[in-house]
Amino acid sequence: MDIRPYRSVLYIPGSKERALDKARELPVDAIIFDLEDAVTPDAKVEARATLAQALAVGGYGARVKIIRINGLDTEWGAGDVEALRDAGADVFLLPKVNSAADVQALSDLLGNGTPIWAMMETPLGILNAAEIAAHPQLTGFVAGTNDLAKELNCRYRADRLPMQMALQTILMAARAHGVIAIDGVYNQFKDDDGLRAECEQGRDMGFDGKTLIHPAQVDVTNTAFAPSEAEIDLARRQIAAYEEVEASGQGVAVVDGKIVENLHVETAKKILAMASAISSL
Repeated sequence: MDIRPYRSVLYIPGSKERALDKARELPVDAIIFDLEDAVTPDAKVEARATLAQALAVGGYGARVKIIRINGLDTEWGAGDVEALRDAGADVFLLPKVNSAADVQALSDLLGNGTPIWAMMETPLGILNAAEIAAHPQLTGFVAGTNDLAKELNCRYRADRLPMQMALQTILMAARAHGVIAIDGVYNQFKDDDGLRAECEQGRDMGFDGKTLIHPAQVDVTNTAFAPSEAEIDLARRQIAAYEEVEASGQGVAVVDGKIVENLHVETAKKILAMASAISSL
């Protein structure tokens, strides 16, 4: 079973050499090398060369390398693609995607089949989530919760109730088309308890991981989105019980007083595969 963890997806400014160097040693599953929000307008052109040099040096190991370009409706977007399309990134991340046509526009500029992820951070993008997820080059969604909150004019709540429809729509479209779904950032990077609660909420909903704004958030997020020891133990016992009953040809598999069916075994196998993939990193 081919499963890759995306528990922690850290934003790193593409213009900061020190941050680009430090990222090589951080225990994150993926890095978003950001040329958009994290880079000031006067540094955007120079940031391309800085990032290209860092990627050429390498050293990022098994971490998924994602470049977030500027929007194609800005003066920098197309130049970002031209400068970095062959820099060795695993994914290009497009901000403020409103439709599949936006993804196609980036695909046309790339011209090399590199996977594309979409920032889901506008009302129109949420309403078109299924269409966007269906694009053949689209392999991931990132919830842009800060921009989305601004666009919705909603208030901040710890339970994120005003955003539940948008978050669930992102997940529904992602699961319908086999797309990775990454939750938005938690802005209070010194608040571990608040981060942990939001990670647990995102994991309960079904997100694959969470975007981060600071290395201090990595450990909490990695733990929250990894299978727990209890989940791993239960998965093993479910598989064993089901296989025992299947081999005997009689009875119903039961673990902890609950019936175990094939769908539970499939989930259990995914949990064990994820635990193995995390262990191998």
